[in-house]
Amino acid sequence: MTSPFPSSDVIIKTGKTYAVDLAERVLWTGAVAVGGVLVASGPADMLHGSFWEKVGTAGLIAAGTLVKGLVARLVGDRNSASTARGV
Repeated sequence: MTSPFPSSDVIIKTGKTYAVDLAERVLWTGAVAVGGVLVASGPADMLHGSFWEKVGTAGLIAAGTLVKGLVARLVGDRNSASTARGV
């Protein structure tokens, strides 16, 4: 009779994959956010700007995340937005 539950190997691999993916997402999000804020606060001083300038800052950060996801196809697995292999 086959057990309906996954084996311990699958659970450990899934947990490890999740931990790697989560750590990578947190680090990349922080790096892209810092980069976006530095660009926005530099020449245009958007941190003291209007609502729409602040929305533009968020757009810069989102664009950075999009570029990271596109580059990840070249670095990591082709069908994943992660730069880590096997995620």
